[in-house]
Amino acid sequence: MIGTHIDFTTSTPVPGTMDVTWIHGSSSAKHNTDPDIQVHSYNEHTFALRQNKAVNYEAPFLFLLFGDERVVLLDTGATASAEHFPLRRTVDELVERWLVTHPREGYELLVLHTHAHGDHVAGDGQFADRPDTRVVAANRAAAWAYLGLDKPGDAGEVDLGGRVLECVATPGHHEAAVTFYDRYTGLLFTGDTVYPGRLYVSDWPAFRRTVDRLVELAESRPVTHVLGCHIEMTTKPGVDYPVFTTYQPDEPPLQMTTSQLRDLRTAVGEVDGRPGPHAFADFIICVLPQ
Repeated sequence: MIGTHIDFTTSTPVPGTMDVTWIHGSSSAKHNTDPDIQVHSYNEHTFALRQNKAVNYEAPFLFLLFGDERVVLLDTGATASAEHFPLRRTVDELVERWLVTHPREGYELLVLHTHAHGDHVAGDGQFADRPDTRVVAANRAAAWAYLGLDKPGDAGEVDLGGRVLECVATPGHHEAAVTFYDRYTGLLFTGDTVYPGRLYVSDWPAFRRTVDRLVELAESRPVTHVLGCHIEMTTKPGVDYPVFTTYQPDEPPLQMTTSQLRDLRTAVGEVDGRPGPHAFADFIICVLPQ
């Protein structure tokens, strides 16, 4: 049975909701009752997932975007074990549920990454034997080649079947970093380059160029939300939760704005490559020894 074609072309982004209270750990990890993975439906074709902080303190966010011919999973989290982090099962359930409403044959899963750090690729192995699935390695050579990227700032596209993601090479945090822009929702997926937390910079000149590139992109596209992969700040301006924190009851929202993206560009100018942490209201720029 083949379902009706879905038209993902739109002159303005299709709305969704970020009205969600994210799981954020508990004061006693031993007694944590949160799900291993929280699933939030932004709209019927777009999902955000968060890993339980009791399973891994990084608690990364992952994103599942459905197109007419395939669905893409952006990142696979911080834990390899399917027992402790049932990502494959969760994704399969979401795909099966979506296919009930939108039946089609040979529907594919594509796994891509925002970058290659361990807390974003650990679950790759869970999809190794999944039918109709392609897992693109997160290293720069493999990922950038698949996306048609050659050098920093380059842009390419991934077509999910009418739903097109723009892909931009955005190193600085990691040499293989990629930012994804979804034309359908206007969501800008920035990985660990921009999020409400500690922005670790391994290559300062590349990071500076990347931030300029992202502001340029956001000023030429309708961006609804900037979505990174972590929350590490508190709601007190300039104050973060320490590394390894497993309980964050006072988190700001995951979603950021294009105004905050411009604030980051201003902050980059102020930091000017000086090593160490530099705290600003909504993020902390941490320049690693170059």
